[in-house]
Amino acid sequence: MSKRVFINNISAVLPNEKITNAEMENVIGKISGKKSRAKSVILRSNGIKSRYYGIDPATGEFNYTNASLAAAAVKKLFTTENEINSVDSIVASTSMADQVMPNHAVMVHGELKNPPCEAVSTSGICLCGITALKYAYLNVKAGESNKSVVVASELASGIMQSDNFEAESEYKLSQLESNPEIAFEKDFLRWMLSDGAGSVLVSNEPNAQGISLEIDWIDVVSFANEMEPCMYSGADKEDGSLVGWMRFKGKEREQKSIMSVKQDVKLLNDNIVRTTVEQALSKIITKRALSPNDYEFFLPHYSSHYFREKLYAGLENIDFVIPIEKWFTNLTEKGNTGSASIFIMLEELFTTKELKVGQKILCYVPESGRFSSAFMQLTVV
Repeated sequence: MSKRVFINNISAVLPNEKITNAEMENVIGKISGKKSRAKSVILRSNGIKSRYYGIDPATGEFNYTNASLAAAAVKKLFTTENEINSVDSIVASTSMADQVMPNHAVMVHGELKNPPCEAVSTSGICLCGITALKYAYLNVKAGESNKSVVVASELASGIMQSDNFEAESEYKLSQLESNPEIAFEKDFLRWMLSDGAGSVLVSNEPNAQGISLEIDWIDVVSFANEMEPCMYSGADKEDGSLVGWMRFKGKEREQKSIMSVKQDVKLLNDNIVRTTVEQALSKIITKRALSPNDYEFFLPHYSSHYFREKLYAGLENIDFVIPIEKWFTNLTEKGNTGSASIFIMLEELFTTKELKVGQKILCYVPESGRFSSAFMQLTVV
């Protein structure tokens, strides 16, 4: 008999002090010493007013690794060391780990130093946080785990620092007589992404006192069978296909900023709502017999305020409108933290709203990597 599965606690860690739009280039740097011409346009569009970086603004040095940031979020779930020692499974996810090998989860386990346990890592972009949660959910539901922690973390600033683009800038300068800029799809993401970690404690019993969130279901849908890659790192895109980093010599990787995060903005704008909302949610509505009236809160992860109206229009197109007053997001103040965003939103909802037993929450996490989508239903118990 399958178990019921509950989120008993949620934590969020946003490193260092809040960074305003005006301060961003002081922290992540200017490419070739020049201000970005795209920055102000992108920030107006995405609506983000502040974010956090794992970089000490006084020294310019990193004072977090991705693994230590994740571990800080996990530790925040517990009040005593004995509590964390009872965890039998750690599921950790990130878009960009500190290293290629070993996997991110064992590095987080190494930071935590809790007793031996199962350690699993999920990969991807924004979706890997929710796929990590689904692994823990199924693990507990099957009776294989009694108490799991899930953590999603991003240290995107490590790849966004100006030093990572200097070789490409110099190379282009030597190839052209004009004054070139880094390709828009690379510069674009420097003003979109930020650092943070979120963690949840998942178990087979609700809290003895206070509320818990019961995980009713998590559905994940990929459209990679019909869509080409849109957001990627460690590769170059040629004729709609990716050429991986190992196919480039070291000097080429620098000259083309192969390890930078890139996004095909036109492909994103044309397809993200159509695939990850209209197509994906339509399938789930049929499968789960859903009604928009079921939900007290809707937590949508979107990378930019620009997509808010487009998302609403997508819901209208499939006759599944959830009124804007039921939407909950903290993108403006806490930035786009990728895979950690859904947990950072849930933590704020959990700690600032007066949740009542029986209320249902719908969470939506899209990913433009190759167009995937996840929806999750939670019930307050």
